[in-house]
Amino acid sequence: MKRAVGYARFSTDLQNEKSIPDQQALINRYAQLHEYALIKHYADAAQSGASILGREDLLELLDDARQGKFDVVIVEELDRLSRDMEDLAGIHKRLSFMGIEIIAIHEGVASTVTVGLRGLVGQLFREDNARKVRRGLQGKIRSGLSAGGKAYGYRPDPANKGKLLIVEEEAEIVRRIFQEFAEGKSPAKIAHALAAEKAPAPRANYWQASAIYGWAERGTGILRNHLYAGELVWNKIRMIKNPETGRRVSRANPPDQWERRPVPELQIVEKELFDRVQLMIAPKERDAAEKGRMKRPQRLLSGLLRCAACGSGMSVKGKDRSGKTRIECSRHSTSRTCPDPQTFYLEKVEEMTLARIRSELEKPETLVKFIEHYNEMRKKCAAQMLRRRSTLEKKINELDADQVRLVRMLAKGIGNEERIGQQMNEQEEELKALKAELALEPEPLTTVTLHPAALSSYKDALFDLQRLVNENMEVGRERLSKKIRELVDHIVVGRGKSRGEIEIAVYGKLRLLIMAPIAVKKVSGEAMVAEDGFEPPTQGL
Repeated sequence: MKRAVGYARFSTDLQNEKSIPDQQALINRYAQLHEYALIKHYADAAQSGASILGREDLLELLDDARQGKFDVVIVEELDRLSRDMEDLAGIHKRLSFMGIEIIAIHEGVASTVTVGLRGLVGQLFREDNARKVRRGLQGKIRSGLSAGGKAYGYRPDPANKGKLLIVEEEAEIVRRIFQEFAEGKSPAKIAHALAAEKAPAPRANYWQASAIYGWAERGTGILRNHLYAGELVWNKIRMIKNPETGRRVSRANPPDQWERRPVPELQIVEKELFDRVQLMIAPKERDAAEKGRMKRPQRLLSGLLRCAACGSGMSVKGKDRSGKTRIECSRHSTSRTCPDPQTFYLEKVEEMTLARIRSELEKPETLVKFIEHYNEMRKKCAAQMLRRRSTLEKKINELDADQVRLVRMLAKGIGNEERIGQQMNEQEEELKALKAELALEPEPLTTVTLHPAALSSYKDALFDLQRLVNENMEVGRERLSKKIRELVDHIVVGRGKSRGEIEIAVYGKLRLLIMAPIAVKKVSGEAMVAEDGFEPPTQGL
């Protein structure tokens, strides 16, 4: 009897979560009828089929396949595995190489032909849905309604979906920002004053100059928001999925693709004042060489440094009388709200960072072994937690279903009313206990799966960085800067215990080693850092 596993998936939080039990029941019946030994179910809830990244159970299935744990994968339809042509073909190719069959209940054993056709149909279906959603949003804009997103100075109208209402307290601040900027006050000074007055800020808990001035290419920032002048502008950016990471990233659209509709009822700033400000912030033309120069990091650690006190980035403050470059917390420079602002010499920070990297890179193999061990232990822990939650949720669902059945029996006059009532009371107490137990369960850890060639590539990158660190700084500086950015996520700079002492913590970027981002607060009592990847809690890489 062949060993089989099932895989189920539904796409979004808006879909019926009972879809997974329904798919699994269908898989169970199919396995029983065709005499397969079904040993395990894998399921990804509320996960898009556009990418395999972020789908922990599918990645675990592929990992178990490499270990030869089963012979057949059963799915309701092939698009449960993926709605992307490349991903579906890749899954089929790898499982076929391992001698593992994919069986779609409604389509039979997967072949190159069926995989090609279903991959094409699935991708076309997904792209068509995206176009329909976009068309729906476009229709809302043309009707003068909001397509989503939050603008400072407004809130959604609870009585009219898609309509916005002006928040007068915030609107007064918007008018003040425009007026003060028109009078010659810089965004930084405006932000400092608003932060000192503890005025309500947009999104963040403090005011920043960037929130006021924004970004010309994307039309962001308070000073560039045409809604304040009574014009709704949509389609400034588009979201696309990065095939390497599975994450959605934004891309700016040219202004001629923006959708504009007048909404005079939402005007906050007088048109004359708004137009005057737009002339003041009109971007200056730069030649191609200047644009290229601005895109490149200007210094060895540009964009990597973080303030230990508040976590914000650090920027150049200028030079002292001796000509040494100083850096300071950018949050302090823009809003004066950093709890412990400090100034450091950039040359000293660079020197200490390279020394730390050099010491950590003496034995790169140690880090690679750490990653392998960490992944293995994390996967085991995640599996245990998921099984525990799954057991509790299954019991709760069964009791809920039984309660509904008993109520229907009472309504139809079937059975002994007293005995059914007693049974319902007992089940209700059990339900309360199970739900309380489930509420105390910690969120399951996200499993991390290694990319097939990642360890080898990461190890090579570590040795490359080690060689560059030991090279002549002037000769290899540009290559060193690039390699550091490949392997270092950020560097935390703070004051030491003694006067004048600096503490440096270099956090490695291990995203090359994982198939999906994770979100972690603590693991086994040790602090973890997680954004696009994860970093070991050490003072080095």
